[in-house]
Amino acid sequence: MADGDHDLQPTERARELVRGAYDVHVHVGPDVMPRRIDDVGLARRCAELGIEGFVLKSHYVPTAERAAVVRGVVPGVQALGSITLNRAVGGMNAFAVEIAAREGARVVWMPTVDSPSETAGRSEPKPGQPLPAWAAIQHELRQSGVEVEAVHVTGADGRVLPETRQVLQAVARHGLVLATGHLGRDDILAVVEAAREEGVDQIVVTHPEFPSQNLSVEDQQALARHGALLERCFTTPHSGKVTWERLFEATREVGPEHSICSGDLGHHAYPAVEDGLALLADRLLDGGFSEDEVRLMTVTNSRRLAGVPAEAGVR
Repeated sequence: MADGDHDLQPTERARELVRGAYDVHVHVGPDVMPRRIDDVGLARRCAELGIEGFVLKSHYVPTAERAAVVRGVVPGVQALGSITLNRAVGGMNAFAVEIAAREGARVVWMPTVDSPSETAGRSEPKPGQPLPAWAAIQHELRQSGVEVEAVHVTGADGRVLPETRQVLQAVARHGLVLATGHLGRDDILAVVEAAREEGVDQIVVTHPEFPSQNLSVEDQQALARHGALLERCFTTPHSGKVTWERLFEATREVGPEHSICSGDLGHHAYPAVEDGLALLADRLLDGGFSEDEVRLMTVTNSRRLAGVPAEAGVR
């Protein structure tokens, strides 16, 4: 399989291995940015392929209401909602989390595009420098007089802010999943420790190999000891942000039992969203992981995160 191929296809072996899984990280329309497929279209494709569900992620808006509509249109697939704590929802806003929880959201992401570690949208680009779509939006807003400040989760002393702790308390109170988003290394360690103190049961460290996270194996192992799952996203190595070998090494050293696979797909230049888990399964198999390990990371752990029974039903 060659990276960069828009029409990359997984093997039938991989498709069968991920049957019953949830893709806990997808970017689909409607969205501020163009996406390869919309949420109802993805649900229909998942129903055809035996993917049981997915988490709708938006950098800008809560998605629990959308997820409920999708479940009504395609009842065989469990679309799950989320909220990402960027400026568009008020940043570290416990009230927004409370509302999202009451609407049925499953996942709360810490800041992504507005994380202090993501600077492309807040620093002047060099001439000709390509910008991520989200960063281009921030620059457009700034030119219109709308400032988009970073959302901080810790203070100058490195301790989590009171508003962050209120968010974590809301996550724990409603039994939601906490994902670390695009926070940098020190913020991730602080937030995960505080989340445990506040009683958050399920924590995902979002794409730890991603450049704005860049967590060492030792850091990942420490986070796993706190009970966190380390998210292995297909797009991170597929897009060249990290080598496949590094992702494989971290997964082996941390352990498949502490890892969860996702696609993080939706960009038009990338493969089909519904193929993400199977494509990653093929890569993991090629990298020497066993079928049992791949199924643990793609199916068992994703179903646990989704809050559904561990064993996939027959479709």
